[in-house]
Amino acid sequence: MFAWVERSRWESLTIEEQEKFPPIAPDFVIELRSRTDSLTALQAKMQEYLDNGVRLGWLVNPKDQQVEIYRPDIAVERLSLPTQISGEAVLPGFTLDLPQF
Repeated sequence: MFAWVERSRWESLTIEEQEKFPPIAPDFVIELRSRTDSLTALQAKMQEYLDNGVRLGWLVNPKDQQVEIYRPDIAVERLSLPTQISGEAVLPGFTLDLPQF
């Protein structure tokens, strides 16, 4: 898992909160499905992230050559064989290239 928190939100935490498990949901997460991961379990995890305040999530699934994009209040978008995905408004200018998916 990879997670990113917007700087202003991170800096609003106390030093003590930053040094422990922070009481804040990331703005953006990436989950990479391994060969042994259950897709259903990872999809439930992604939904839990959204329920807790994540603004954008990618579930990268090399086994099925798909990426699922999770956003609040929007149906999950499934991309087959994507070559690039965008950080959208959450991470403007950030893209992930997947040339050999």
